[in-house]
Amino acid sequence: MKRIPFLITLFSLIISVFPQQVSEVQAAQAPENNSGAVLCSPDIYLQTPDDCVPLGPSQYLTDMARMGIEIPIHPLNISHPDPALGELPYNYYKINHTGTAFYPSIEAAREKTGASQTLPPTSALLYVVYSQRMDTEKGTYFLLPSGAIMPGDGETMSPTFTDPAHFPGVEVHATPRNPFGWVFKQTSVRRDPNEMDLNIPIRELNPYDIVQVYLSENIEGTVWFLIGPDEWVLGGDVAIVTPNPTQPAGVTNGRWIDVNLEEQTLAVYENNQMIYATIIATGDEPMFTRPGLFPIYKKMELETMQGERGTSNFYYLENVPWTMYFDKARALHGAYWRARLGYPQSHGCVNMYPGDAHWLFNWAKEGDWVYVHDPSGKTPTDPAFYGDGGA
Repeated sequence: MKRIPFLITLFSLIISVFPQQVSEVQAAQAPENNSGAVLCSPDIYLQTPDDCVPLGPSQYLTDMARMGIEIPIHPLNISHPDPALGELPYNYYKINHTGTAFYPSIEAAREKTGASQTLPPTSALLYVVYSQRMDTEKGTYFLLPSGAIMPGDGETMSPTFTDPAHFPGVEVHATPRNPFGWVFKQTSVRRDPNEMDLNIPIRELNPYDIVQVYLSENIEGTVWFLIGPDEWVLGGDVAIVTPNPTQPAGVTNGRWIDVNLEEQTLAVYENNQMIYATIIATGDEPMFTRPGLFPIYKKMELETMQGERGTSNFYYLENVPWTMYFDKARALHGAYWRARLGYPQSHGCVNMYPGDAHWLFNWAKEGDWVYVHDPSGKTPTDPAFYGDGGA
């Protein structure tokens, strides 16, 4: 059945934007026995019409539509949150893996005697908050909020996370028609993944550029995503969100947070509409983030998290921002110590950049649901496999 045709101006648009593709389609598709047939007006013809021949622009539009691309392309209806959500009013200090100690005075810190608290050597993370830096002739020391003194055995870090590289989340104003996601490392866009040797990259994408995904193809064991007309990128370079506004079984209030372990992405739904999405980092083997449906049972604006002392998994993290516990010690929270998200790396928690965690903290209420799932099926689901978890 023939659809109502687009305005004839679309014909000019297609030819001007995709002249090479249109000419190739015309050359390849025009059969000799149709020389006297009427050419269809530029439109999408998913069923062959009886009264015209859908070649040229119509063939190109139809081919694109079968891959999920409608021309003109529908942009994502998204916006970036207020950058101020990523600001943290704290000075963080990263301690060396050799550990450190807190002392009652600079003199005690110089002599390294009378420590009130120690942080032992570890291969994991050690971060504390300090109030003042003190440079002396005998070294640098830091005054802690408790009044204790810490020797300068590490490095300071910026408490601001407002740039796109550390605040990739977006507010979603209409549930997207197709998957979309974030490029989490530099990657090339190519015209045809089947001809890599002859396929010069069209352009480059930077970390946390957002793309729409219209088609996924596995070519000789490598997954490729179609992100636009004749534009392909490696699927392994993109963390995607697949919109699914149907609430999971067990959700009772129409509000849930979807955590996709395979893609390392998070989406927020309210009243069966996606309202937010971002890229995350979840638990690394063997400390996976447990799949299941969990209610948020406690919210904390600031939290100190630490692993078990005397073990190889000991870590110490002060002023972890905007924490929402949902499965024992596993929580959604800001992770100021993460340089790059998009792959598993935590002790079981769902790590987010501080701005994303702040937005989610403002939206979420205790009792809202967290739906954790792994479409690949690789994450263990047996509850007996899991301990309490952590940061």
